[in-house]
Amino acid sequence: MDSRDRVGISLDELQLAARNHGMPLEALRYPITPIGLHYLLIHYDIPLADDLDWTLEIGGLVDRPSTITLGHLKARPAEEITVTMECAGNGRARLDPRPVSQPWLLEAVGTARWRGAPLRPLLEEAEIGEGAVEVLFTGADHGREGGIDQQFQRSLSLEDALESDAILAYEMNGVPLPPQHGFPLRLVVPGWYGMASVKWLARIDLLEAPFSGYQQEQSYRLRQHEDEPGEPLTRMLPRSLMVPPGRPDFLTRERIVDSGPNVLDGRAWSGLGEVASVQVSTDGGRSWDGAAVDGVDSGRWAWRGWSFRWTAEPGTYELCCRARDSAGNEQPLEPPWNLGGYANNSVQRIPVTVV
Repeated sequence: MDSRDRVGISLDELQLAARNHGMPLEALRYPITPIGLHYLLIHYDIPLADDLDWTLEIGGLVDRPSTITLGHLKARPAEEITVTMECAGNGRARLDPRPVSQPWLLEAVGTARWRGAPLRPLLEEAEIGEGAVEVLFTGADHGREGGIDQQFQRSLSLEDALESDAILAYEMNGVPLPPQHGFPLRLVVPGWYGMASVKWLARIDLLEAPFSGYQQEQSYRLRQHEDEPGEPLTRMLPRSLMVPPGRPDFLTRERIVDSGPNVLDGRAWSGLGEVASVQVSTDGGRSWDGAAVDGVDSGRWAWRGWSFRWTAEPGTYELCCRARDSAGNEQPLEPPWNLGGYANNSVQRIPVTVV
């Protein structure tokens, strides 16, 4: 049975898919993803926010707690970083059995230029108290998940918070954050899956013990069964995606390509190290050839472009691509299964008919 015939998407999941959206893969052509095409996942409702009276509270285990206005943050020295951000559930819908949640295929990704105040100086100015081990970030969005009423909250270890190049962003691609991307203020943690970059940021607290909230201890963990603690998700595994070549069939999105010389291209990234190489297969992963990888133009945390020249002859093909990073991590041919459907970075497969 074809995988498309056994997915069985529920109405609940269709509601999620209608609220959230992925990046059309042809948008891989843009080095910087236009705001309206960048992937989007909203756990609860978009809060109604006014940038004129928005404040950020910094407290917990600090000697100098403070309330900071958005105007004060914008007056501070700013940094602009280009960051590729991917949802931890990207690829979930291709697992079998399929975890029931937001049914991502491969499009839950985007790259944007974020501008804001660096996190580290703000923490240092608060004078971190002795014994602090984690930094907790609380968003203004509120809802229920896992039977628990909550605001969306995630934490980082103190070391990660200080060393991660994280910023408190108030601009995206040169304009104020749009409501769906966290207006007026959000955290951006380069290299990490998107759940770490808390939107509608309202509080930062220094903690003397690891945070045990739902989004940290129950969700976003790699496990096989509900009753095991599992491993927390952190940095993005390597992934390469190809711009779908040729032209699509409307319903199936399978591709029709003209015979002769073709250029296959795409983007690759990893949160665990720089992209070291990209390979392309035209026979479903049985054999591989190296692709040309672009230089690093947009900084360490942005995806890199790649290209491959293919002389296509009439027939049917399955195109694949895979990335390897400088730490030696490489995409697998088959997806490793886990209960939440997280971190599925198996190789992309594109059915193609050459005419």
